[in-house]
Amino acid sequence: MGEPCVSSLSLSEAASREEKTARFESDRKSRGPLINAIRRAIEEKRPYYSFEFFPPKTPAGVSNLFNRIERMAMLEPMFVDVTWGVGGNSSQLTLDIASNIQQFCSVECMLHLTCTNMTEATTKQALETAKKCGIRNILALRGDPPRGLDQWEQCPGGFAHAVDLVKFIRKEYGDYFGIAVSGYPEGHVAAVSREDDIKRLREKIEAGADFVMTQLFYDVDIFFRWVDQCRAAGITCPIIPGIMPIQNFNGFKLMTSFCKTSVPGDILANLEAIQHDDARVKQYGIDLAIQTCQRLLAGGVLGLHFYTLNLERSVAHILEGLGFVSHKRTGALPWKQSLVSRRAEEDVRPIFWANRPQSYLDRTVNWDDFPNGRWGNSASPAFGELLDYHLCSIRTGTREERLQIWCRAPTSAQDIYGVFANYIDGQIKRLPWCENPIQLETVPIKECLRRMNHKGYLTINSQPRVNGAPSSDPAVGWGEPNGFVYQKAYLEFFCSPANLDKMILLLVDYPHLQFTAVNQLNMRRSNNQNTGANAVTWGVFPGKEIIQPTVVEDSTFVVWKDEAFALWLSQWKAIYESSSNSASLIQDIHDTFYLVNLVDNDYINGDIFGFFDRVMQHDGKKEEETKRRKQD
Repeated sequence: MGEPCVSSLSLSEAASREEKTARFESDRKSRGPLINAIRRAIEEKRPYYSFEFFPPKTPAGVSNLFNRIERMAMLEPMFVDVTWGVGGNSSQLTLDIASNIQQFCSVECMLHLTCTNMTEATTKQALETAKKCGIRNILALRGDPPRGLDQWEQCPGGFAHAVDLVKFIRKEYGDYFGIAVSGYPEGHVAAVSREDDIKRLREKIEAGADFVMTQLFYDVDIFFRWVDQCRAAGITCPIIPGIMPIQNFNGFKLMTSFCKTSVPGDILANLEAIQHDDARVKQYGIDLAIQTCQRLLAGGVLGLHFYTLNLERSVAHILEGLGFVSHKRTGALPWKQSLVSRRAEEDVRPIFWANRPQSYLDRTVNWDDFPNGRWGNSASPAFGELLDYHLCSIRTGTREERLQIWCRAPTSAQDIYGVFANYIDGQIKRLPWCENPIQLETVPIKECLRRMNHKGYLTINSQPRVNGAPSSDPAVGWGEPNGFVYQKAYLEFFCSPANLDKMILLLVDYPHLQFTAVNQLNMRRSNNQNTGANAVTWGVFPGKEIIQPTVVEDSTFVVWKDEAFALWLSQWKAIYESSSNSASLIQDIHDTFYLVNLVDNDYINGDIFGFFDRVMQHDGKKEEETKRRKQD
């Protein structure tokens, strides 16, 4: 259970899967100014694309946006960017979202930064925050006027133009940040003339900007003429066209009116004919964007920037139509790597946070074993207490959302068991311990997991055994091409003391099964005498040592235990009235249940799920015997 597999790009029919995978990993690991990756794509004549998002207005919207960005990251954009908001009114949320994307979504993030209502001091503070979060790229803009004002005004102590912001960033940070600026194929609304607008753009490039991202347009001929004019004016840097798929007719009219965007007559006529059919308008927008991108690519354009409007479906279909998205691919490791530079070499993690990667990264952000990257000393004083990071908690949803998906008024333990089973079935998308829907490798073991949950073995993490699957396998594969991956079957679950006793009773017949159980009072039961690290995932690749990226280790399990039990109260009990029976039920589970991890060390012939079938059958026989005795 955990993160979905990542999808592949098919950017060149002649390139092999291995070449594409290696190229993607190389770009991802560069983790510097984006101009480096862009130049490499240009040298290879390889198309690339990026997505833009904006900060939602509600906590629920932020939660949904993170889920959407994680899914869209599977389309493997070169980068994503997050807008600053009109007048800088969402600046802190922009910083929070950009930081979390950079750290947790395994995709390079560019931060918008505007001059609106920003002094040199607040700009410096924003850049320092970005640097601390590992963000290496800035889109420098003058910005729009604050809401309610028709004219843009310079903030006292701030910048008058985007070129001033570019100069400031270069003066204060040198080449640390990559800088993009905006270009306007139809001219900026405040420009004196087209020639003057291009002159201002050249000044931004000369001040230190690396590349240009354009305002949206629908007339491709206008774009190409403008690019020719830019080149004639001495602007030689990459220019990335901005594409905004049409989502609905009214929104299209509003946006093109606001941006003063020209719309060819045939496009407008086609839209007006279907304006009352939202589905047809959306499909037309997809088809038009595909045609537009094809014309751009045919004209020598390599980069495409999509204004997503925080929507997913249209962009995904456009990329499919262009042949840029094909089959699922594997990552460099079986878990998402953070793009923060100090974690660049991390290659081993405890399995316990597999479904809460944000929590693990937040807990270990100042871990003094970094930057050597080796998982190690959980006794380190830097392995801190978890502060429930605010955007991690937002991701679990509002109180009302949690009531709807986790059971509005449970009255028995069986009601809680049903919630866990519904998660396995995909009827609900998350649990407090699992931030994402189940992943592909879980599908073959769903039936057993469902049975376990209905019987009160509440699973929060699992993996099947794997003996030498190709590293390209879409479900369990990871790492470099032509390798082989291995897994020990693993289960992690909550259960009552009685259910734990039933399991332990049968474990005597399964010496290769290793378990550790602990409750919230730190009462411990285990058949494991070795408290060192037990690798549960490893890979063998040509010309490399064996890689062991996921481990089970006793002392780290104890640390995870505190968080795992706390989630019962902070995320689940908290949604009910404190005096309610439902709150008492959750409290009782928290107080009495054990958290158990179970490893099957026989990755060749082991059958951890067959063992649990036997446990549950044994349970059923006992129930039948009890019923017979009562009848007698």
